[in-house]
Amino acid sequence: MITLGWIVVILLFVIGMVGAVYPILPGVLAIYAAFFIYGWLITWKHFGFWFWLIQTLVVIIIIVADYAVSALGVKKFGGSKPAIVGSTIGLIIGPFVIPAFGIILGPFIGAVVGELIAGTSWQNAIRAGIGSVLGFFASSVVKIVLQLAMIIIFFLWIF
Repeated sequence: MITLGWIVVILLFVIGMVGAVYPILPGVLAIYAAFFIYGWLITWKHFGFWFWLIQTLVVIIIIVADYAVSALGVKKFGGSKPAIVGSTIGLIIGPFVIPAFGIILGPFIGAVVGELIAGTSWQNAIRAGIGSVLGFFASSVVKIVLQLAMIIIFFLWIF
């Protein structure tokens, strides 16, 4: 059971890290789930109040920062709320519609369409699209760093 536990934990860590840049995967929630799998299949003895408090706070920070940093990228480049909504929709459906490049083109196109619907010029719409892509990259970096921190804390806690 221990070997199976470790296989599932490591697999969830990998899914979590891939999910940091590919939003279709559960990302931080996969890493958080790995802690429960470890507890159920291996042992709960390493986990206490402080472990769960720290990890839960990091999960909340990642979720909030993910949306905030992406929205900030659009806002910083002059985008409006429709651009932020369009960027988010594009981020979700882009990888399905354009498999290889949808992760980047989806938010860009979504922000541009959102701005055009709001009645702004093409120049401002393109600027908002660029901001959405930069916001996506910035939010991915934040997620990668914080999710790595979660995994490192996990290993420090159990060893």
